[in-house]
Amino acid sequence: MGVHARWRPGRLRGVQQVFERRARFPGDVGSPGSARRFVRSALIDAGLGELADDAVLLTSELCENAVLHAGTGFALELVAAGTELTVAVTDNGSTPMELRRAVPPTPGSWRDTNGRGLTLVDSVAAAWGSQHDARGHRVWFTLRATGDVPAQALPAPPVDSAWPDPATARWLLHLPSPRGPLPVLVTELLRRLCDVLPADGAAVWFDDGVGGAAETELASCGRWDGEPSVTVLLPLSAPRTGRLAVHTTPALDAAELAGLTAQRVALAIEAEQLHSADRERWLWMTYLAEASEMFGNSLDVRLTAAIVPQVLVPRLGRWCAVHLLDERGRLRLEAFTHADENALPLLRAELAPLADGALAVLLDGVGEAAGLGAPLDGVALPLRVGRTALGTISVGRPSDHAHGPEELMMLNELTRRAAQAIDNAQRDSAHVATSQALQQALLPRALPVADGVRFAAAYLPVSAGADVGGDFYDVLALSEGRWLTVVGDVCGKGPRAAARTGLVRDVLRVLLRDGQPLARTFELLNEMMMEAADPSQFATVALAVITRQDTEPASLEVELVLAGHEQPALVRADHTVTYLGRHGSAVGLVKKFAVHPTRHVLLEGDSLVFYTDGITEHRRGTVLFGPQRLAQALERGANHSAEALIGSLRQAIEDFSPQPHRDDIAIVTVQVPTGRTTPPLA
Repeated sequence: MGVHARWRPGRLRGVQQVFERRARFPGDVGSPGSARRFVRSALIDAGLGELADDAVLLTSELCENAVLHAGTGFALELVAAGTELTVAVTDNGSTPMELRRAVPPTPGSWRDTNGRGLTLVDSVAAAWGSQHDARGHRVWFTLRATGDVPAQALPAPPVDSAWPDPATARWLLHLPSPRGPLPVLVTELLRRLCDVLPADGAAVWFDDGVGGAAETELASCGRWDGEPSVTVLLPLSAPRTGRLAVHTTPALDAAELAGLTAQRVALAIEAEQLHSADRERWLWMTYLAEASEMFGNSLDVRLTAAIVPQVLVPRLGRWCAVHLLDERGRLRLEAFTHADENALPLLRAELAPLADGALAVLLDGVGEAAGLGAPLDGVALPLRVGRTALGTISVGRPSDHAHGPEELMMLNELTRRAAQAIDNAQRDSAHVATSQALQQALLPRALPVADGVRFAAAYLPVSAGADVGGDFYDVLALSEGRWLTVVGDVCGKGPRAAARTGLVRDVLRVLLRDGQPLARTFELLNEMMMEAADPSQFATVALAVITRQDTEPASLEVELVLAGHEQPALVRADHTVTYLGRHGSAVGLVKKFAVHPTRHVLLEGDSLVFYTDGITEHRRGTVLFGPQRLAQALERGANHSAEALIGSLRQAIEDFSPQPHRDDIAIVTVQVPTGRTTPPLA
């Protein structure tokens, strides 16, 4: 604050000397109080103590208008000439004060008491006016004393000083908004109380009643020695307590004004406590939402259980452990953590007896929680979904206090959500296990082993999850020296595709073992699939009946049928690759069905490779692996064993694109072995 004051004896208004003082104040909540003290001190120096109360009141209104509505600092100018006083307040606001007051206040809010400053100025001042320009907004008022006032200090107020007028009381208790931290607000209330009485100083002590803490000073103003002259208890709700102490000369209204201020301080404290409670609830709800999201991020049981202790520690306890029931109904320690990593071995040892002790008793009962005594010192809660018990969660107490009601409530809610997440993960794991078992049931347990022929196969699902793919293969011995080889692809995934896959495989097995010709076999299969009246469940099939020839060197005769399927690749011993067979109709797609069996011969060292379209349609961006790259990969694997040939093809697929394949892949190789076949690739 910059202050400029001087006597100007050379400047006369008639024969009166002129007294001037000027000051600048920042735009904060403490500036109006500083301005009031500045005006009162100046009027004492000017000998106009008679005008001090009215001047301080009106100046306070204009200064608060500058801080609250203009939001800027302000300049204060005081000019006294004889019995006439003029005070002007200039702010840097961009709009006139009339516009600032144009918006009506909200009933019941602090603004409801606002907007009466200019009305007060108009009723009290002898004259007033305002001016707005590019430099800001200036409001001035003039007061006149009733007579000549000697230029000495104001007389001390009488002991029976009167109760302040309503406007002064309103100014004493009203605080601007937006409000700052609680100590700042209470300090401003104390400053105003000291201004009105006047008083040497005041202070507020407060105890929130939590944790047995001692009473501490919340705010104070002024300086004093000795005991306070007035002490008032703050009307706070239990367990909070507090008191307001004022150091002033004896006055009848000191206790009443202090009581009013104590009520206003108590209101500010209660409002702050409510705000803190709301914020605490918001933080808890945010924590709960984030924890729930983390619990649901995985459908793996072990990972979900491992996340739970990481979420609860250290927010709700020093340590946390999750026990889950195994297949035999016994509790097993699944995951645990401690805020101090060095304490993990000791914690594990202390948790060991719990599985057959307190935790087992907790699950056998119907309670919601059980206390854990020393050395663990915590609480255990059951993991249940409905009436089904999954396990328990144990949490150690925080390092500085026991679990409070809100923390226990949050633990119960988090336990409920963790139980739901673990139950979902267990159900998904069971679903995946069932799906994988079904997928394996659609594939042959083992490939036939015989002289003069070698079989190898591979199945590469898109994922090891719950989706059952429609790709399948089968290799079956029909009779001595005669085998069935099938590779197929049923449209779709899931249980329906698996059911249709099983139907196709079993019908082909039965009909071919019964001796039906290949063309008739496929006609009957097509009729059976068309009866389902679901054209989305068609299948493509490549089927070959392999017959060993009694020739020297060894050879195989192949009767091949392609029902809408990819042509198998014949890999000759001389590294040439050709695609065999003639395309026919897909099975289960149209009633007018036709296939075209063809016959081929495999010589010593030759390999016939069946595959599904997951290979040729494997992508690198928009580029397909395609038949040409397939032929090149098979050329490089010629003269290798049947297993090594498949390995070479898989390596080529991985080298083509690091992206995972988008469709299941089934591969079957039929090979006429030789004595010089290269061993499998490393």
